[in-house]
Amino acid sequence: MSSRYGLQIRSATVSDATGLAELMGSAGFSVTEAVLAERLAAIRKGAGTTLLAFEWGPPSGVIGVTWFPTLDADQATARITMLLVNPSDRRRGIGRLLLKAAAQAARSAGCGSLDLHAGAGDEVTLRAFGRASGFEDAGPCLVRALRKRAPGRDP
Repeated sequence: MSSRYGLQIRSATVSDATGLAELMGSAGFSVTEAVLAERLAAIRKGAGTTLLAFEWGPPSGVIGVTWFPTLDADQATARITMLLVNPSDRRRGIGRLLLKAAAQAARSAGCGSLDLHAGAGDEVTLRAFGRASGFEDAGPCLVRALRKRAPGRDP
């Protein structure tokens, strides 16, 4: 998937572990390339995806999404497990493009909503970003419907 900003967004592969380790290291995550390669392989086999944003060199951003059925909804729920943009590349729309691509992947997987959980340390910033991106507060997380509801229908 290309964008008008010159970015390319694509699914991560095991061969992206080196660049992903560098990106995660820039945000304070310490994980080896070997461990990331194993995790990427497991995600590709399971119910989810990892998407990377590239211009050149290492990735500029990453979003991880998993989906699963729940007892309280007819359609599966997608959960963002990681959303990270390189600190030097922030405020350029990369996070929004990653969200758009993740929402598209979740819709294709049959999901009805997308959850965003803000962890300790980034709660204020991530919640503000989520609200600006169409998410609504739902307790400890933010939620965004993936399909528009028909007028007059209850949720």
